[in-house]
Formats: sequence, C-alpha cells, structure tokens
Amino acid sequence: MLTALIAIPALGALLVALLPKGRDLLAKQVALGVTLVVAVLTIVMAVQFKTDGARFQFTEKYWWIKQFGVHYSVGVDGVALVLIALSAILVPLVVLASWNDAERSGGVDTPPKRSVKTYFALLLSLEAMMIGVFAATDIFLFYVFFEAMLIPVYFIIGSYGGPQRSYAAVKFLLYSLFGGLLMLAAVIGLYVVSANAGHGTFLFEELRNLHIAPTTAKWLFLGFFIAFAIKAPLVPFHTWLPDAAGQAPAGAAVLLVGVLDKVGTYGMLRFCLELFPGAAKWFTPVVLTLSVIGIVYGAVLAIGQVDIKRLIAYTSISHFGFITLGIFAMTTQGQSGATLYMVNHGFSTGALFLLAGFMISRRGSARIDAYGGVQKVAPLLAGTFLVAGLSGLSLPGLSSFVSEFLVLVGTFTRYKVPAVIATVGIILAAVYILWMYQRTMNGPTAEAVKGMSDLSKRELIVVAPIIAIIVALGFYPKPVLDVINPSVKQTLIQVHQQDPKPTIAEKGSHQ
Repeated sequence: MLTALIAIPALGALLVALLPKGRDLLAKQVALGVTLVVAVLTIVMAVQFKTDGARFQFTEKYWWIKQFGVHYSVGVDGVALVLIALSAILVPLVVLASWNDAERSGGVDTPPKRSVKTYFALLLSLEAMMIGVFAATDIFLFYVFFEAMLIPVYFIIGSYGGPQRSYAAVKFLLYSLFGGLLMLAAVIGLYVVSANAGHGTFLFEELRNLHIAPTTAKWLFLGFFIAFAIKAPLVPFHTWLPDAAGQAPAGAAVLLVGVLDKVGTYGMLRFCLELFPGAAKWFTPVVLTLSVIGIVYGAVLAIGQVDIKRLIAYTSISHFGFITLGIFAMTTQGQSGATLYMVNHGFSTGALFLLAGFMISRRGSARIDAYGGVQKVAPLLAGTFLVAGLSGLSLPGLSSFVSEFLVLVGTFTRYKVPAVIATVGIILAAVYILWMYQRTMNGPTAEAVKGMSDLSKRELIVVAPIIAIIVALGFYPKPVLDVINPSVKQTLIQVHQQDPKPTIAEKGSHQ
C-alpha cells in the first residue's frame, strides 16, 4: 500500500512530463486524477489501520544497499498516518487551486509563457517525496526523501514564483542543504555507533534500542535537531520561510507551510526523542526557550507585515513554536496536541494561503493596503477567509483550539512558566488575524476592489472541504486523537524509561 502511494504520484509526474508539448489541459487532468487516486488509497489505508494493532502497520522491508545495511523499509504508525492523510488531502486541492497558476506571470522579468506540464509534474513528484518521508522507517531512506523534497520546491519557487523568486529559492535551498549536511553527518555517526555495537543498521526499530554514550548522543541529537529546526522552522532558523512562502505560488506555499514544514516537527518527535531520549531531556530547557521566543516573536512580526503571504508565513513561525513546545513538554497531552496541531495547522494555514492566492490573482497585489471592503463584493471569499483566520487564532469550536489547548495543558503540568508565557501568543494571534481581516475585508470598498469577483465553483470546491474539516475537527477531534495517542504513548515510554522514579508532574501527565 505505501509503495503504491509513493509510486503512483512519481509515475504520474513522469507521465505528465512526457506528454506532448501543448497538451496543457491534459497535463492538469492527469495530475488531478493521480492525486485523487492517492487520496482514495490513503482513505482506504486509514480505514484499515488498527489503533489497537502493531505500532507500525502496512510495513515493507527489502534490502537496498546490503553492504551498508540500508533497507527500503516503510511503515506507518498513527503519527505518520495522519500526516500522510494531510498530504493526500491537500495535494489534489492544491492542483485544482493551481489550475491557472503556471500561466500567470510572477513578475516583470518572467517569461510570458511557462511550462504548465512541468509545474504539475513537480507537484506530483513533491507528493511522492512527502509521502515517502513520513513512511520511511529506515533512517537513510528517510534522509534521501528529506533531501529530495528540496528539488521540486526549489524549481517551483525559482521558476513560477514572484519577482524575488530567485533569491527566495536560493535562500531556501542553502538553509535546507546546510541542515541536510548536519543530519547526514549524524546519520553516518549513528550507523558507526551501531556497527561498533556489533550490527551496523539504519533501521529505526533497531536503532531506538541502541545504547549510545551520553556525550555521543548529544552530538548526534544536535545533528538531527538543527536539520529539523531549520525545516520546521524554529527560531532562530526561520528566516528562509517568509521569503520562500511569500514568493512561491499560492498552491506551492500551501504545501511548503502546510506539509513540508511538518517534516521538521515530525522528525523531532520521531527521531530526536526516541533515538536520543537522554540528550532530548538534556536539551529540553533550550528547546522550550526557543519555542516560547518563536511564539511571541513570530506573532509580533506578523502584526507588522504589509504583505498578506508574508504575514501568514510569520503566523506559522508562531504556531510552530506551540508544536515544538508540546513535543518537548514530553507529556501525553502535549505531544498529542502537538501532533494534532500539525494537522490542524496544515488545514487552517492552507486555507489562508489558498484564499490569499485567490485574492492576489484578482487584485494583482499581495499588499494588505491594496484591499478594503472585499466582503461587500465577494462575501463567500470573505466568509471562508474569516473561518480560516479564526481557526488560526484558535477560536473554540474550530480545529486549532483543541490542539492548542492540549499543548498548553500538557506543558503546564511540567513547565508552568513557558506555558504561561506561551499564552501571550493567543492574544497576539487575535491581533494579527483580526487586524488583517479588518484591513482587507471591512471598511470602505477600495476602488480597485469594486470589480472583484467572488469565489468561482472551482474555488469553492477547493475551499469547502478544508473549511468542513476545520469545523468537524473543532467539534469532534476524537477519531484523529485515537489514531495519534497509541504512537505518542510509545514515544513517551521510550523517553521516560530511563527514569525509574518519575516526578509527580510526569505521573499526572500520563493519567
């Protein structure tokens, strides 16, 4: 099943790339069809997943490079499953939303006609790699997918982005390559440690039981953590995101912030905590401090933005602070909330980027002061934008509230001061979301906005499922939490097994 989910979009990308020149409509139709097949297969897999079964299900394992102990090994637990589902749901919506994006000019120096089939082939290849990175249970295979994701994103931003696309694409690539090199050194170091223990391997299930000297574990932890912190992005490794998301086409920005960034927090939860539990505890005060700084710093910078897409990007930096806070609180509520936050953030921020893209395509400007009174001429656009924005500020009844509440409760049981400071982010979120909505949607209708059309049928088909999910998960998150919780408990067992006498706060966090 997992191999099919990886192979189908990869083969679809090859098929789209090989289509005859001029068959743009067919390229779009093939891309949409392939992503819908992947979505259906993912739903089938989710239905078949047993929450009371083995931790990793749908497993496959074959030798890849036998001399170095490298396997093609894939499998999913609850955390990986919900993130694969997030990818599989968002990609077909992005394809449909990006139906005309490849033809649009990104700036005065952009060629008037760009390759449509290349754009959609890159989206399909990106989907294959996103699914692969969440499914990989061999560390080396994970690293290959982790680095390979850079290629389609770099070309999408660099070829189809805004006026500063070249700068944004290069900055994104350099930051990511630096993190990837650090992780590669740590991956090699991990293999050497396992080889010295008598059996060189990259398999996650074997490495999580490997005894590593404390000093070595701290260095290996840093190699993985910095790579994931850059990808997440966590302050102070965040500066590439506003440029990349601001210059990327709206659909690509959805995947960049909605899914790709989750690879960083997923990696922290999966690899940093389980492979190096002692080192993770040792570095926890530093990570919690960076998380709290990110929550407040990202929110403050979001308030001062004049560009819609950059504002949304900075809100994501603040939200990722909450996610890392929940992960390193190392409580059941905190980690369950952090994982659920990854999913909810993907949908709420994805909706904001898509709607912002629809607005920019109509107005021709990403500046907030270029709008005003949009709700009078495009009420559907304004209404869906409001729901997505309210989810971003964690309004009760919408999906992000549940995850943010769990993160704060789970953190407060062990680390009261960071949890209290993090609540400032909730207040600031209300400021930047409501202020952005007020300046774009309320007030007198700007002259250039008076002729703006409301959402088309295609755009409604794109946005409606995301809004429905945001509302549904806000009222009833239990099905997703039921999938997540067994994996979170396994992670916490691995982290806390070194402590024969847990503290009172830790005992309470498991109840």
